[in-house]
Amino acid sequence: MKKARLVDIAAAAGVGLATVERVLNERGSVRPQTAEKVVLAAKRLGYKGLIPSLYRGTIRIEVLLVRPESPFFSRLNRAFERVAASLDSSITVHRTFIEENDIEKFAAHITNSSIRRHGLIVVAIEHPKIRESLRKARAAGIEVVQIVSYLTGRDDVFVGIDNYAAGRTAGFYMSRMLRHATGGIVAICHSWAYQIHKERIRGFSDYLGSDGSTALQFSEVVFGLDDDVKSAEMMTQALRRCPDLVGVYNAGGANLGVGSVLQRFREQQGKEFVWIGHELNDETRRFISSGLMTLVLDQAPETQARRALDTILSRMGIIDVPVSQDPVPFLTYTAENISQQQITGK
Repeated sequence: MKKARLVDIAAAAGVGLATVERVLNERGSVRPQTAEKVVLAAKRLGYKGLIPSLYRGTIRIEVLLVRPESPFFSRLNRAFERVAASLDSSITVHRTFIEENDIEKFAAHITNSSIRRHGLIVVAIEHPKIRESLRKARAAGIEVVQIVSYLTGRDDVFVGIDNYAAGRTAGFYMSRMLRHATGGIVAICHSWAYQIHKERIRGFSDYLGSDGSTALQFSEVVFGLDDDVKSAEMMTQALRRCPDLVGVYNAGGANLGVGSVLQRFREQQGKEFVWIGHELNDETRRFISSGLMTLVLDQAPETQARRALDTILSRMGIIDVPVSQDPVPFLTYTAENISQQQITGK
């Protein structure tokens, strides 16, 4: 890329040469919206000079997340914080948590024109109003990336794992670990509000159905809304309905709630289960260490955060390196590949 000249920046920003000189030399007297155009044009053209401190954070990207209390989204939030700290000073990343059950508020925030932003990274909930709000954001010129979950028939780039493949992988391990067992299998997830949970359950069910085993029966799917108390209640009821349960697939969060129930049945009735869940964190490490949990599929939130931001910057023309559009690889953990240091947290 050839060196960006001030005249090139002026042409790209649609302003005069004097305006570019005032912005890049921090001489002031430039409207914020005009300065924003100049900084953005300079970054797109590969301008190597320092952006004046007055205009740091001019390029704004917002990340919309849900459930800050959940281990996964807390981990994803920290990943965005770390990646954002490594970006150019002209780029700022705002992280906002929205109540997922308040669809009106969620949709209104996406379309809020008072928030000046160039890119939006969002955990998309399956709802027509969310779909319409994302359409309006795109129409306003905002680059949109859906992360972790997405809407069916999406019009935006998606950054996340192949959730159908993750479900099939859970089914693969479940069927082999229970190849000499007889009994029922239950799956639990948030709800059908997230397309990814539908895909995980579908992949899990499809694999079990193709395995040809007649000794195992996929009994039901229950919804715990990724809430530990609700998930514990639903898991307890499922165990009462299916006393011969031998396998549990938690396709969502709330591993603490599910684990508390399985631990109680283990202690009171001596029952052992093959339990497969998602996300490697302090909770699941402890469960694996105790032998209560069998396997964890981790969707690498750190990789998702980096790729989502790189995708936004690439689509804005700020970076010109290729960004993979392939699914983010998910990782498989058991007690055999988690070190004792990881388990104890030392």
